[in-house]
Amino acid sequence: MEPAVSLAVCALLFLLWVRVKGLEFVLIHQRWVFVCLFLLPLSLIFDIYYYVRAWVVFKLSSAPRLHEQRVRDIQKQVREWKEQGSKTFMCTGRPGWLTVSLRVGKYKKTHKNIMINLMDILEVDTKKQIVRVEPLVSMGQVTALLNSIGWTLPVLPELDDLTVGGLIMGTGIESSSHKYGLFQHICTAYELILADGSFVRCTPSENSDLFYAVPWSCGTLGFLVAAEIRIIPAKKYVKLRFEPVRGLEAICEKFTHESQRLENHFVEGLLYSLDEAVIMTGVMTDDVEPSKLNSIGSYYKPWFFKHVENYLKTNREGLEYIPLRHYYHRHTRSIFWELQDIIPFGNNPIFRYLFGWMVPPKISLLKLTQGETLRKLYEQHHVVQDMLVPMKCLAQALHTFQNDIHVYPIWLCPFILPSQPGLVHPKGDEAELYVDIGAYGEPRVKHFEARSCMRQLEKFVRSVHGFQMLYADCYMNREEFWEMFDGSLYHKLRKQLGCQDAFPEVYDKICKAARH
Repeated sequence: MEPAVSLAVCALLFLLWVRVKGLEFVLIHQRWVFVCLFLLPLSLIFDIYYYVRAWVVFKLSSAPRLHEQRVRDIQKQVREWKEQGSKTFMCTGRPGWLTVSLRVGKYKKTHKNIMINLMDILEVDTKKQIVRVEPLVSMGQVTALLNSIGWTLPVLPELDDLTVGGLIMGTGIESSSHKYGLFQHICTAYELILADGSFVRCTPSENSDLFYAVPWSCGTLGFLVAAEIRIIPAKKYVKLRFEPVRGLEAICEKFTHESQRLENHFVEGLLYSLDEAVIMTGVMTDDVEPSKLNSIGSYYKPWFFKHVENYLKTNREGLEYIPLRHYYHRHTRSIFWELQDIIPFGNNPIFRYLFGWMVPPKISLLKLTQGETLRKLYEQHHVVQDMLVPMKCLAQALHTFQNDIHVYPIWLCPFILPSQPGLVHPKGDEAELYVDIGAYGEPRVKHFEARSCMRQLEKFVRSVHGFQMLYADCYMNREEFWEMFDGSLYHKLRKQLGCQDAFPEVYDKICKAARH
């Protein structure tokens, strides 16, 4: 009885404190209190519900039958919109706060919301090595199911809550992308509902123009209702090597070299300053040296980026065996390194042992409780950006990041970009090695001003034929945007499929200059 009374007293004192200080003050200046007391337990409940639901649905094999029924319902909604005069653009009815993107989708309030309740794994075909999924299936669901039966995706983006639809309509990347490309490059078929309510399936050989135009289109060509994705046999562990490297020239040379070696299943770099980094290379294996086993995903373990930094601080190389699913979600618990700004003591051993099993809070819930004041503060004093540039421009790019925003750590992830039609492809006719430079945190450059600094960075990325991930704030004007992305096929299909009156153009949907 005593613990319950103590808990009640603490809750009462907290509510009184909120009453005195005001909820906005607490959310801005002491956000960790709100996150620890409310968002962490709520996130845990969300996760348990969705994992249990996914497991039951898959075991009962009810998803395929329900899928067809739900697709017909989406078609019905689109046709009703058309019959009512197509007065506004359409968009998915999924609330904006549920997406992993930090951008607030204000268009949801003015567009016709089409409800799309598609969140199940439909089929795993190990003979064809294909998994067929609905668009709201998350990476957490995929790894939980596929790893349990000995399979995995060739490219499995990091965060648990990323969905298949978001990774196709936007993009996705992982440390295996130097072998397999972006998430779109492991997809073999898309199923969509078009602006007239018709159903279409597209592959590289069937409706191929649409197949290549869908990635990066942000839902402006049709509603994705299913996707077929390649799977490969999985092994139990990742044998991961850690190598600290100093000096920018040595870092770029080492990272490029390891990215070109296809015997590496995984390649990743964490840059802690302009001339200090740890380069990691890994291979999947079923063998393990027990003394070097590190279950890094366990709730009581140090955050991965802090663990990696120890190799730099002690100036030593390392070799560890990490369980495969732990490796895939190695940055999830700390949301890369974003959680240290929300819960400053989150990596403290006492906190990890007592509350680490509830971490991380769901990004969607963080967005929902952010408030307009905090959102504006984050926009002006916080950067979350992924810029994709040719590997040959890595050193130049890192200098530009240092000068324009000065955010560390920086995530380096290599990927091969095939020469295919669509919004994103290399400048030449051959595949080219690129690198994703991920900057997440508070800029330390003097007199940082979000719009001017980001426009400067975007200008550099355009100049080297690079690309900006569209989940983040984009400050380009329309002309600059279509200088960065190849809109020839996209615009042709929008006209051909009657999308111009049904969906906004991708620029109008995501760029700040168009939304404000």
